[in-house]
Amino acid sequence: MTFEAYLSQKKIDAELFQKSESARFSEWKREFSYMHPESFTAQKKFLLNDIRRKYLVH
Repeated sequence: MTFEAYLSQKKIDAELFQKSESARFSEWKREFSYMHPESFTAQKKFLLNDIRRKYLVH
């Protein structure tokens, strides 16, 4: 699974997230490549909720 597909599953607009917070997007993408999606979710759970609120897919 790609990071972009993961974000889509979480109802996060990957393009908007990348444009608005490119440093965080790149950091998370790198971290995501090293771990299982469920581990990534567990580690970033509360942060993902904040990002989803900002960049919700319409």
